[in-house]
Amino acid sequence: MPTAYAHCDIPCKIYDPHASQVAAHTVIRMTQMLIESEKLDDGAEREHHIARLTSVKEEHTEQVKREVRVIWGDYFKDEQIQKIPKVHELVHSIMLQSSIARQKIDIDEANKLLSLVQEFAEVFYLAKGVASQRVPSTFPTEGEIVIQK
Repeated sequence: MPTAYAHCDIPCKIYDPHASQVAAHTVIRMTQMLIESEKLDDGAEREHHIARLTSVKEEHTEQVKREVRVIWGDYFKDEQIQKIPKVHELVHSIMLQSSIARQKIDIDEANKLLSLVQEFAEVFYLAKGVASQRVPSTFPTEGEIVIQK
């Protein structure tokens, strides 16, 4: 029986950094809401609210890691890496910054995560030979999102 080889379980060739950007915006928004929750009265409702926000923030920092890791591991091959050698360092920085954003309630750290993910999106489109642009998001974070032109 012949052996088949593929870069992933199903070689669909569908990769897009959009989900990682949305997840990074969610981390920012959850951080904003955690900071705002300091104004709430103490009690079970406040604790429940904080627990839910924290859970979602942690889930989305992990989603950033997963989405970036899949594109980095499955899409980037020698040809793309030679074209953009900084991709390894960038991915490593995203992994570290995701952990920092997860551990802290710090809007600056959450914004750093988004900035790195946006840079990764730009690198991804560059590797595909597609122009990209930053456009305003419609999210309450009031940040930008990188899309193909």
